[in-house]
Amino acid sequence: MLDATPFLRGYARLRQRRLARHTPAETQEAQLLALVHKARDTRFGRDHGFASIHSVADYQARVPLRAFENFRADYFDATFPVLNDVSWPGRIPYFAVSSGTSSGRTKHIPVSREMLRSNARAGTDMLGYHARLHPHSHILGGKSFMLGGSVAMEDLGHGVKSGDLSGIARLENPRWSTPFVFPSIEEALEADWENKIDRLAKLSLGEPIRCIAGTPSWLLLFFERLAEITGRGHDVKAFYPGLDLMVYGGMSFAPYRAVFDQWFPRGGVDWREVYSASEGFIASGDRGVDDGMRLNLDIGLFYEFVPIEEWEKDAPTRYWIGNAPPGEYGLILSTCAGLWSYRIGDVVTLEPGAIPRVRVTGRTSYYLSAFGEHLSGREIECAVMAGAEAIGRIVSEYTVTPLYPEAGRHAGQHQFVVELDAVPSPADSTRFADALDATLKAGNEDYEVHRGNDYQLKPPRIVFVPHGGFADWMRARGKLGGQNKVPRVVLADDLRADLLGFAARYEAEGATE
Repeated sequence: MLDATPFLRGYARLRQRRLARHTPAETQEAQLLALVHKARDTRFGRDHGFASIHSVADYQARVPLRAFENFRADYFDATFPVLNDVSWPGRIPYFAVSSGTSSGRTKHIPVSREMLRSNARAGTDMLGYHARLHPHSHILGGKSFMLGGSVAMEDLGHGVKSGDLSGIARLENPRWSTPFVFPSIEEALEADWENKIDRLAKLSLGEPIRCIAGTPSWLLLFFERLAEITGRGHDVKAFYPGLDLMVYGGMSFAPYRAVFDQWFPRGGVDWREVYSASEGFIASGDRGVDDGMRLNLDIGLFYEFVPIEEWEKDAPTRYWIGNAPPGEYGLILSTCAGLWSYRIGDVVTLEPGAIPRVRVTGRTSYYLSAFGEHLSGREIECAVMAGAEAIGRIVSEYTVTPLYPEAGRHAGQHQFVVELDAVPSPADSTRFADALDATLKAGNEDYEVHRGNDYQLKPPRIVFVPHGGFADWMRARGKLGGQNKVPRVVLADDLRADLLGFAARYEAEGATE
């Protein structure tokens, strides 16, 4: 097989020089004005006076923030699935199907031809970051393995199709890339996740895999299947001796970090995080694992940042790269697929420094304030990890839901459902719960006040499930695999009822504190 890595290194050098000449604020304003200019004659552009927008300030004054439901009701529903010159010029050929993680509601996110090119460019940049920092890598001397969704598309009519974003990207890969990609189109058609990972695990062992990519939770399930098939233990390099790069993203990596260390005992593989959403390829790691991700500023995306404490306000402060101080924000996106000042629903931390970098810290829906406690996704994550550390265990998955007051119980409560690498003993269960509660109290004054004397908020209730328990839950909901993720906070009534039913099956086994 031809090793194209030297060509990638050449591209990476040229790209690095070009990026070094960019001024972030100027680059972002230029991107916005180019997007606005292109979409000025669309229905959305006419409605918002795009023809006379000449600055970021003009744009923010005329275009309000919108959630997906607003876009759908105001612009998409009338002609769906045909969006022709609605919010982006031309016809949208694809919709990426995206399930709302905490609610389970399905969204159809528009994917334009320009967005497909944007995603491809961002992916190439990410590989370039790897090649530049790892001069002995042969990343394009073998195959890249994307553990994603099925390439099977739903035909919506009028030549428009919908499906998993990774499947859309696979279908649109240029023909020259075929020898460098695994699995083949035929092998990627399988929609049943368990059949798929079993088949791909066996097939991949005979391939020169140089890169593997996926969400952390599904990568771990796949690695376990490889270990079962080969009997080679917990060592990914034993499965793929030529592996140079692991790409992960889609959720916070912190809870999975310790278990991934176990799967790479010999090192020798570069880990690189990406922030690739259905709405756009937002950022990727250009340094080390713990250094955040570099925002993609010049690929047809424009970013705004709403302080997370203002997220629910009708008229929150809207920062952009030109004036946003470091801090935690709800991310707002305008794209080359016709989303404008779109509330993407992710919470990011904008890092200090001349080059804009972010860390994904959760979802705006992962803020838990059922009783006025105002817990953030990051605070919940840290508390669960503190509980596991207190008993020397590793977190596999977790979620939390409120238990509201009812007859005979005046105080509220949080129920955590947690999967560790082993179900703890009763004594360790108590230590876990105490450490989790103490960490929340130490990090959040509102929570501490509500927990005072157990009057308004009782101690957290913990249900431990055995290894594979969350996979069983996701399977039962038809959400196993692909880009589906375990929700970290569950608030929607139907999903809460499902989660509580799932947890109740394990309570009788005595694994509850």
